[in-house]
Amino acid sequence: MLRQFELVERVKSYDANADEDAINRAYVYAMKMHGSQMRASGDPYFSHPIEVAGILTNYRLDSASIVTALLHDTIEDTGATSEEISALFGEDVAKLVDGVTKLTRIQLQNVEAKQAENFRKLLLAMSEDIRVLLVKLADRLHNMRTLNYITNADKRRAIALETMEIYAPLAERLGMQEIKTELEDLAFGELYHEARASIMARLRFLEREGGYLVGQIMDELDHTIESSGLKGYVSGREKTPYSIWRKMQVKEVSFEQLSDIMAFRVMIDEPEDCYRALGAIHASYRMVPGRFKDFISTPKQNGYQSIHTSVIGPAQHRIEVQIRTQRMHDVAELGVAAHWQYKQGIGNVAGRQYHWVRELVDILEHAQSPEEFLEHTKLAMYQDQVFCFTPKGELITLPRGASPVDFAYAVHTEVGNTCVGVKVNGRIVPLRTELYTGDQVEVVTSKAQKPSPEWESFIVTGKARAHIRRRIRTEAQAEYAKLGKEILQKRFKKEGYDLTKEGLVAACNKLHLEDRAAVYAAVGEGQLMARQVLEAIYPGVKPDQEPKVVNIVKAKEKGRAKGDTAVPIKGLTPGLAVHMSECCHPLPGDRIVGVLTAGKGVDIHTIDCEALKDISGDTDRWLDLVWDSDRIGGFHLGRINLVVLNEPGSLGALSMVIAQNRGNISNLKIVNRSNDFFEMDLDIEVTSVRHITNIIAALRASPAVNSVERARR
Repeated sequence: MLRQFELVERVKSYDANADEDAINRAYVYAMKMHGSQMRASGDPYFSHPIEVAGILTNYRLDSASIVTALLHDTIEDTGATSEEISALFGEDVAKLVDGVTKLTRIQLQNVEAKQAENFRKLLLAMSEDIRVLLVKLADRLHNMRTLNYITNADKRRAIALETMEIYAPLAERLGMQEIKTELEDLAFGELYHEARASIMARLRFLEREGGYLVGQIMDELDHTIESSGLKGYVSGREKTPYSIWRKMQVKEVSFEQLSDIMAFRVMIDEPEDCYRALGAIHASYRMVPGRFKDFISTPKQNGYQSIHTSVIGPAQHRIEVQIRTQRMHDVAELGVAAHWQYKQGIGNVAGRQYHWVRELVDILEHAQSPEEFLEHTKLAMYQDQVFCFTPKGELITLPRGASPVDFAYAVHTEVGNTCVGVKVNGRIVPLRTELYTGDQVEVVTSKAQKPSPEWESFIVTGKARAHIRRRIRTEAQAEYAKLGKEILQKRFKKEGYDLTKEGLVAACNKLHLEDRAAVYAAVGEGQLMARQVLEAIYPGVKPDQEPKVVNIVKAKEKGRAKGDTAVPIKGLTPGLAVHMSECCHPLPGDRIVGVLTAGKGVDIHTIDCEALKDISGDTDRWLDLVWDSDRIGGFHLGRINLVVLNEPGSLGALSMVIAQNRGNISNLKIVNRSNDFFEMDLDIEVTSVRHITNIIAALRASPAVNSVERARR
């Protein structure tokens, strides 16, 4: 453990103007507040914040960051308060400490929600001051170094998993390669101990057997650089066990099949000389196609700059070479902390270079729950990148596999919401097209457009997913509210009561809902029964709660009266509030009934659907519906069951009959097969009951078809 004077000397060694008094007072205050508390290792607890402060001195952080590291657990684990910290050490330090605090006092339903909520609050704090994250990363690094002292294996695994999924990617986003690499390696050792041990054993074997090759390759590269008249030096770097394991998983190859376990780094004095060094290396050795990346002209989001290339190098070994200046190397290893080393301070680092922090805050504002935010955050941080351009030449950085919809949301939220089409490199392409580095993307928008639920199947960015889900939720809630209002009006009229605004407002507290709109939406979504609302407004009333057993066969025969007041479904968003049941595949022309399903909306069934027998007694969930003649059009999915002869040409004849009758086969499933017949289910796009009836009649006349009927399951 660092002693007080040693810590001060470390800080003073790189910052002569450091606030020595504040560091001394914070050191003593932390020791006093943590008192006799002990860590799982048996060490005094105050050794932890001191070690965290020591880690930050390696990155030459300012006095406020060091003081924050010393105090970062005092609010959470001792009787210290934010007001006391502010009075003793200033408001700046108090804000930093509050941002780093783990906030374990939050009472949430489960561990995952707690993790998400803590990370959400950390993000809000670090969006104002990136030093919050630097202290938090140092805190997590020391905790990972002492993880083995925790006896509970499940707890160790949970901490390691959180480190791998959240904190290592955050360190990478800040460009802090040293911390990111150590966090990954420590977490990897806990999560996959045997795999790490195996890779380490193989690396040591290679080092013993082929260590001389590394020296030979470095000497030859040194000679190549020197011969070209450039000043620089070459170093070798062995890839980490985790990066080797991950590459083995992604490429599905064995350890022996990997050819770039060693990476060689060429350090050059000036940025322009990096390209001269690249030319010298490519002139001396054959380049491996597809393995060249220029991160100097197009830096990564975290500020990383370097040229990467792979060549068939000395002794015919395939090697990876990275070319950079010393300053680029410092930024690559230290990331945002390099700004202090070059006397730039924090300045507007978070706003200028780390705009991904703002994107995460934007995701935070649009996520429905902490868990959903955590999901989107992982999407935003845990992927490689591609670099695309707007028509005006503005660079847009996206995760690998991104689509034009992701690009549109990266440009602006409203551009994403109203995206109807896209041109990539001047050519119109589908919205699900994958983008690649160098693509120029032009987004076509329309005010009439709305985000489609289908976009979620191909987007990859957390920002796009958060905005799409929020817009869909908002529209769905409006539709549920509209439907719920109609249901309530119908039930209240049936019972002989008036549905008034005043009554609903008064009932909100009893129903634990925010306002009238929330009551309507809850009823429309099936979360709340109409009779419950009636009882909340008129406590003395006893609405008819006797189950009315509906005889489905009689209802089918009776038909619908001309004056029947069916609930209209005009304006309901397709696929949100209304769902066509897959058990009976209702089509325009069928007699239909709607059934409220909690959390889903309305399921539409044909009046003779077998599934209705299971819910025939719950009258509040039944809605009397009719097809909206204004919306009938286009194609709907119908299903038929067929038995087809097992002989050449049968499927062709089947397809021809359906095509001649203007039907379109969307899916085919063979249920059973024998030497003579195939039994199959066929999904056909048709316009109405009459259309599918005509197709069935035509199929029955075909010699290839033994039997056919409309599916009722």
